[in-house]
Amino acid sequence: MSEEDLKEELIRTDDEFRRLHQEHQACEQRLTTLDGRALSPETEFEVKRIKLHKLTLKDRMYAILRERAASVAV
Repeated sequence: MSEEDLKEELIRTDDEFRRLHQEHQACEQRLTTLDGRALSPETEFEVKRIKLHKLTLKDRMYAILRERAASVAV
């Protein structure tokens, strides 16, 4: 099973993974909204906070992917 297939399966079947994925997508949408604008210092701080949170979400999603891939491989 490819990583993308496993990711799609987890989105369908794993509540935590689905929540993380949805939150990651929401962060991406917010960053897209802010992209290219002249940002105030407060908004620049928000962008940095969102990027850090998005990275944390991605790290947790990949940890789940690795765990599931290892259990499937065994």
